[in-house]
Amino acid sequence: MVTDTQALRQHNSAIYQKTRLNSGFLTLLLILAISMALIRNYVAGSHRVTIFLDEQPITVRTHQTTVGAVLREIGIEVAPVDLVYPPLGASVRPGATIHIRLALPVTVETDGDCIQHRTHSRTVGELLRELDIPLNSRDRVLLNGQATELSTALGNETLARTTRTVATRGSRGTPVATSPPPVRIAIQRAVPITIIDEGLPTTVLSTARSVGEALLEQKVPLYLGDQINPGPETPLTADLRVYIKRSKPVSILVDGREIRTRTLDSTVSDVLQEEGVTLRGKDYTDVSLDTEVTNDMTIRVTRVMEDWIVEAEPIAYQTVWKPDPNLELDQRRVDQPGAEGVKKRRIRITYADGVETARVQEEEWVEVPPTPRIIAYGTKIVLRDLQTPAGTIRYWRHLRVLATSYTAATSGKSPDHPAYGITRLGWQARQGVIAVDPTVIRLRTKMYVPGYGFGTAADTGGAIKGRRIDLCYDEQNLKLWYRWVDVYLLEPVPPPNEIPYILPDYPQERARGRS
Repeated sequence: MVTDTQALRQHNSAIYQKTRLNSGFLTLLLILAISMALIRNYVAGSHRVTIFLDEQPITVRTHQTTVGAVLREIGIEVAPVDLVYPPLGASVRPGATIHIRLALPVTVETDGDCIQHRTHSRTVGELLRELDIPLNSRDRVLLNGQATELSTALGNETLARTTRTVATRGSRGTPVATSPPPVRIAIQRAVPITIIDEGLPTTVLSTARSVGEALLEQKVPLYLGDQINPGPETPLTADLRVYIKRSKPVSILVDGREIRTRTLDSTVSDVLQEEGVTLRGKDYTDVSLDTEVTNDMTIRVTRVMEDWIVEAEPIAYQTVWKPDPNLELDQRRVDQPGAEGVKKRRIRITYADGVETARVQEEEWVEVPPTPRIIAYGTKIVLRDLQTPAGTIRYWRHLRVLATSYTAATSGKSPDHPAYGITRLGWQARQGVIAVDPTVIRLRTKMYVPGYGFGTAADTGGAIKGRRIDLCYDEQNLKLWYRWVDVYLLEPVPPPNEIPYILPDYPQERARGRS
């Protein structure tokens, strides 16, 4: 029994809980339905209004009946200078349009004043006329920090304004433009300044902030090295005098390169010092160092370098002939061989830009003196006999010579010449006359030439020098000679002072035995 009663109670409790849940759900549905009906009734009771805010359309639904109430409802605040049509107190009918033009906030800086203003002016010029601010033709106007013209629009109002979302009752958030950030206008007044360029004055009006900007504005060319007084960074003030001292263009040719510069220096020496060009030793310039600098001057620097060298030159030794009465004639003996000496000289060489320009001998000395060659020559005369086809002859000297032959016709003179056929001694050219070099065989010496016979040294010739003789023939029996032969000088022996003891060594016989 107890068990059946508990089960019945649990069943009844479950039914009760389910009934309560169904009742709450129905109540919630009823509330939602009533709310939706109220919203529909509220929306159905509102009307549509279009607002043109600086020509930007905004459409809203409202229950408000005046322009001011509509704007306040959607959060648009207007100032007395803003333009609203219809006026704020005008009634709003369904489908109405409201036009709003917000005044643009501007800040104008001029003549030390800062003016805060709101305006409906369209351009910079209209704004300045509205504020009664006069301008000089050279004054400069800056719009938000940039130079501008009077005809420039104050700004793209649609882009200049920011947007925000306004939540209106019963509608989605609507983008609404609000007042833009202020426009900044600055007026830079032109002031008179005088630019004195190399003594030539020019007065101009300038709105520049500094001397450098003013010169740039006036398109005054400036070069490296020009001097500006006061300096380019100096603030511009009225009646300021700016002095320009022009630098001069100069070229320096040095060390194989060209330095192009501009200078205010007055002399060549100053320019070189300014450019770090140092003259060392005997370096020089093509113009004097105290020469005044002129425009487009070219200064050539020549580098001078000196070097010293020592040259050696052999000194030929001398041959000393020493007579020896115990040595037979034409015999020689070397008593002392010769040795060359050495002579040295110190030479100074001058180079200009690497090219030799001068060579001067500074000093000369004998490093090693030469040793003379001493040759003893014989002076002893020995008479000897020689067997010939003509008999025995006695001679005092025997020579080896180169023999040629000639006639009167081959002596170089024509038959009608007054000296035709006349020898050095005045004899008539004929067989037996022998032409000699008198320094080797004295004239009038009796001679014997194998193959020719006896003859007398009675003639000379231009080609007969040293150990040469020329054998004369009659025209009809000329024999041609050109060979080395032995010649014998016959008695009598001449006096010692007439004997040439030292004979020349030319010409040289190249092949012995030719006869």
